[in-house]
This record gives sequence, C-alpha cells and structure tokens, in this order.
Amino acid sequence: MALIPPFFIDCVAAIGTGNSESERRWVASGFLYGDRLPDGANKAREYQVYLVTNRHVLMGMECAQLRFNPIDNKNAREFSLDLIDDAGKPMWFTHPDTRIDLAVAPIHFDLLQERGMQVAYFENDHHGATIEMLKQAGVTEGDFAYVLGFPMGLVGGHRNTVIVRSGTLARIRDVLAGANTTFLVDAFVFPGNSGGPVVLKPEALAIEGTSAQVMPYLIGVVQAYVPYEDIAVSLQTGRPRIVFEENAGLAAVLPVDFIEETIAARCVPQIQMSVARRDLREDMADD
Repeated sequence: MALIPPFFIDCVAAIGTGNSESERRWVASGFLYGDRLPDGANKAREYQVYLVTNRHVLMGMECAQLRFNPIDNKNAREFSLDLIDDAGKPMWFTHPDTRIDLAVAPIHFDLLQERGMQVAYFENDHHGATIEMLKQAGVTEGDFAYVLGFPMGLVGGHRNTVIVRSGTLARIRDVLAGANTTFLVDAFVFPGNSGGPVVLKPEALAIEGTSAQVMPYLIGVVQAYVPYEDIAVSLQTGRPRIVFEENAGLAAVLPVDFIEETIAARCVPQIQMSVARRDLREDMADD
C-alpha cells in the first residue's frame, strides 16, 4: 500500500558542489516543479519546469550538480546546471521578500527525458496545495506529513535513493492565518534536507466534524531545522562562555504559495527563461 505516489520520489534531486567527481559534495535537496503555461492552440497541458530549493543553497554557486537515476537499473548520472550566464548574471531567482529563503531555477526537463532519466515534476495545478487549499481542507496540527530529501549527503551508492521521513504538522495555524512565513513539522531534518519537498500524508479516517485528507499534496519546502541553544555561563563573571546548539527535532517549512509568488515575480530580463541545452549538461559519460 503506497501513500506517496512513486513519481513524487522521482521529482526529488540531490544538489552538489565541486567541479570533479573527486571533489563532489552533496549538500542539499531540491525538486522539480511544473508551472502550467496558458493553453496553446492544441489545448495540451504544458509546463515550464523549475528546480526549487533554498536561496542559501544556491547562493555563491556558479554551477550546481544534480543527480538523477536512469530509467533502467544503471548507475545514477550527474548533470551540471549553470547558474551564471556569460555576462555574469544569475540564471536563477528568489522570492522578492529577502526573508523568504527560496530559490527557483528554470531547467531543461526535456533533456533529462531524452537522456533516459527517471524524472517527474510536481504539477502546480494538480499536486500542490496552497494555504487557501489547506484551510479549505481543514488541515491542522496533528495531521501527518512526509519529508523527502538527502540528509547529511546520503544520496545512496550506485542509485539516487531519496530518504523519506514521517512527522506531524506541529504548528501551522499561524501560517494559515497569515501571521508567519513558515510552519513547523515534527520531524528530524539535517544539513542536506534543505530545499526538499514536504508532502501531506493522505488519511482515510477522520473524527466527527472534520474531513479526511484523501490526497497526497506537496505542501512546502524544507528551510532548516529549528535549533535548541543551551548556554554555558561562567560562574566567575556571570557572562555566557559557550553556546551549545542542538537539533530540536522540528523542521521549519515554507508553504507552496512562496514558490508560486517567486515564479510570478521573476525578473524576465535578468533570467534566461528558455534554458539552452548548454545550461544543463551531463557530466557522466555513457556506461
């Protein structure tokens, strides 16, 4: 019995740094997100596909390494995504509010398919749930969620293997009321989880007066774990000497609305929206 559609796993990408395989470090997570375009003459549903992650993940990078699995059982392959154009301008963009730690980069999804990668993307009009949708569905604290990503750089061996952790919505009413920018999930996340998707777990049962959540939805983007700080104070001076920081077991999550706002507010002259093939290129030769 699957509670997460298998293709949701195929939407998730490991993000790495380093110009060679020996230098590679897998530092974060991201996922592919499709923004539906206006219907064309043939009325076919078409999407502009983006890589979504955190701003702090891409900040300072000129090129990001992405890792995907082939459709067959061969080894995972690595692709380079250029983030700076020839004129030195960024080819990715962020939310207009600098407090929102979100980054979006256009990606050549067709090239990944042509190369035989087992990839998919969240369709914003089918798989994403905005704050308004969550309110209408009666989502509240105690509902279950999944966190997908690559904590501590654990991307797997020969194959890309997404790690799925379960948790509960620990605090979300403030976000639903527009009083905060992140909600909290009671789930352990670690460095490497940043930028990964959070999915609402479907439930067949509900108590009287509430409705069951029967669909899995993308509801947010992992920003970071919430730290707990313990301060050691000098007995002689009474001043703080050492601060110990621990993972509190809570994850701060940005709602899907900020992805939509980031895409809507993109600076078109600065961003190359039609991503050339040179901007996403495979680093690993064919087996």
